[in-house]
Amino acid sequence: MSFIEIDNVTRRYEKGVIALDRVSLEIKEGEWLAIMGPSGSGKTTLLNLLGGLDLADEGRVRVDGLDLARMARPDLIRYRRERVGLVFQQFHLIPYLNAVENVMLAQYLHSMAEEGEAAQALERVGLGHRLRHLPSQMSGGEKQRVCIARALINRPKLILADEPTGSLDAENERAVLDLFAQIHASGQAIVMVTHDLVVGRRATRQIQLEHGRVAGEFLTLQQDEEAIDEVLEYLWLKMEGDAAAHEICAVGARLATPQLLERMLARGILQPGQGLEFSGEGRRRAESLIRRHRLAETLFSETFQMHETVVEEEACFFEHILSPVMTDSICGFLNHPPACPHGKPIPRGTCCAGRSASAR
Repeated sequence: MSFIEIDNVTRRYEKGVIALDRVSLEIKEGEWLAIMGPSGSGKTTLLNLLGGLDLADEGRVRVDGLDLARMARPDLIRYRRERVGLVFQQFHLIPYLNAVENVMLAQYLHSMAEEGEAAQALERVGLGHRLRHLPSQMSGGEKQRVCIARALINRPKLILADEPTGSLDAENERAVLDLFAQIHASGQAIVMVTHDLVVGRRATRQIQLEHGRVAGEFLTLQQDEEAIDEVLEYLWLKMEGDAAAHEICAVGARLATPQLLERMLARGILQPGQGLEFSGEGRRRAESLIRRHRLAETLFSETFQMHETVVEEEACFFEHILSPVMTDSICGFLNHPPACPHGKPIPRGTCCAGRSASAR
């Protein structure tokens, strides 16, 4: 079961305004998800539903096994106190409490305030020298780090962040995003609302909301092309009959949504029919992608003697950046190998003309 399940959720406001329109989404435990989209697309409404600050009119929101729509108000308060950490763009610090006292307040609402633990939380976010400073004596970046320390103090499994870098300069934005990267590395799930592409790229996955609906999992033309490549690789393995295609190309399997497949069909990468079949152009693109990936695997494994755990990660990176000239150079350097280290065939290139299929 996913850590978060949003099932066919609709949220309406007064005068017929639909903030969310039949949204369905799953989020895994420990995932860092960026919710992107223009103002009014439903981003903050979705975050409020996950935090139990608002309730859906239709559909279901489950977090860590809890059905939020079925919980009474006291239970929702306990849920936010014990399982959720909230980080806001406007900080919401108590102005007459200093940094350590603001963090201790979150402890007090959860169980028992402990100044030493609160001070350690601030030290972890680089504010050990600001424990006794009031919010008015701190910069925007420092106030946001106090908010992060406050959100983390009770060790919640879920961090909800609404435009956490929206009022920060570039230097403080990087510092705050680095803190979120540390949080993600520790295994806590993060759902972050942002309209900033740079911020969104720091997450492990991004979704785009438009007019209250999930428009897709792509942000820029480059990311869209990379998503198509992931799906092409997945479909190629399925075409080869690889029973482990879902595991080997887990990203491609997840990205093969009806929306993306429809765009691939409209662009002539797939051809109409009952199954998912490549067009001529789609097959050439997939073949080139697979060739680059498997040549990179061979180079890293046999020439550089890299460990197997590193080979796949590096090959996935190089398959997107190798030019045709460089690909042919690597193929020639390796003496035109017919198969990768896993025994899977490497599609032939123009540089392989005149060589037998078994030549090395």
